[in-house]
Amino acid sequence: MSDTHSRQAEAGASARPRSHAVVAVLAFAGIVVALMQTLVIPIVPELPKYLDASASNSAWAVTATLLAAAVATPVVGRLGDMFGKRRMLLVSIVLLISGSVVCALSDSLVPMVIGRTMQGLAAAVIPLGISIMRDLLPAERLAGSTALMSASLGVGGALGLPSAAFIADNYDWHVLFWTSATLGVAALALVLLIVPESKVRTGGRFDVLGALGLSAALVSLLLAISKGGDWGWTSGTTLALFATALSVFLMWGRYELRTTEPLVDLRTTARRQVLFTNLASVALGFSMFAMSLVLPQVLQLPEQTGYGLGKSMLAVGLILAPQGLVMMAMSAASARITMAKGPKVTLMIGAIIVAGGYSLSLVLMSEVWHIMLVACVIGAGVGFAYGAMPALIMGAVDPSETAAANSLNTLMRSMGTSFAGALAGVILAQMTTDFGGYPLPSEIGFKTVMAIGAGAALLAFFLASFLPRRRAAAVSTQVGEGSAEPTEVSGARV
Repeated sequence: MSDTHSRQAEAGASARPRSHAVVAVLAFAGIVVALMQTLVIPIVPELPKYLDASASNSAWAVTATLLAAAVATPVVGRLGDMFGKRRMLLVSIVLLISGSVVCALSDSLVPMVIGRTMQGLAAAVIPLGISIMRDLLPAERLAGSTALMSASLGVGGALGLPSAAFIADNYDWHVLFWTSATLGVAALALVLLIVPESKVRTGGRFDVLGALGLSAALVSLLLAISKGGDWGWTSGTTLALFATALSVFLMWGRYELRTTEPLVDLRTTARRQVLFTNLASVALGFSMFAMSLVLPQVLQLPEQTGYGLGKSMLAVGLILAPQGLVMMAMSAASARITMAKGPKVTLMIGAIIVAGGYSLSLVLMSEVWHIMLVACVIGAGVGFAYGAMPALIMGAVDPSETAAANSLNTLMRSMGTSFAGALAGVILAQMTTDFGGYPLPSEIGFKTVMAIGAGAALLAFFLASFLPRRRAAAVSTQVGEGSAEPTEVSGARV
């Protein structure tokens, strides 16, 4: 063997462990951010007492994170394409750490809301991580790695609930946020040590007006959706917010089509592969969250209701935790099917599995093992579907647009979860049963939400059928395949 071939072989051997380390670190960062999303769930009923505030005001500790994440995801994605994805990933993790520390030091509502807002601003870690993988990894590793990174959102959420419940039951509630800060510091150190910066950038001017317009529209829409149940869906405030969101979206879209360097290139977004992937993402985000709203309540409601299982929050977390492990395992299977048949097929398989899991719940929801089985089947489908989405998006956009495009797709999933929360809240508030003089969601109400979840998964399957059938293996060939140096792209639009 020649010296040249020997050097190439040695370089390849050393690059493989490096790429494994990059994937592990980025997936860990994604899981840390997902853990943050479920961190407060065990203490939500106690927040009014902890913060000396009303229940409606304490709910802002959850709502603020949702709104901040919606605003940050597309904006930080665009900034990552412009100024460096690793740089913005580090900024996001620093915000997570800072927000966690603020929450850990707070004993009143205002600092808690500020801290939770800062935590929400870290939501772009997962799409940034997927985009970094596209720039750095060899083609044969890309599908599996991005599938794992995409699934980390569900994995972190599933594993975070029992962990948070255990901490809340055994320690002071502030320990939850100190734990989040510690994990954030670990993720920050690992990214600094292991993950290199990509040189694939667009340069150009940041669209400040576009960012402000999109932020105003998203905040108005999500605020109306998340608080409409409390304020009344026909109240003046809720209707005014919906009207504001619609009008601002229309003006924003017109502006984005006319500006030379838009925040979101709507022409790219309108491409069939991007458009139908994003629409399917909304439907699947809705479907996934419907389960998250129903199964924990069924597990916790008293057995005397006839359909509740009377479990503690810690037990609920442990029962649902295997779903996250199944989701992680299925991300690898998702990658293999994507490489063999293309991401469209993978997405459609995932949607059918999710619909099947919801259908099971209509007849199997009276025992703990029933709940665990339903959660694992749905988790398997989500692992398949979420693993395919980055491949679909990256197969349709230029490398210089990757972070912005993935961030928009992540936002679409979040929009689906918001819609699910609003609709399920209306259904469960209307379909109640009397229990000792208190109204509780009825069994038929829960099954109605699960049936709608199955319908949303079937809608995602239908939308995915419009996608062009295209192999994902070519996704990363536009960049350096991990072996050539990525190049900076000037003047590209996002």
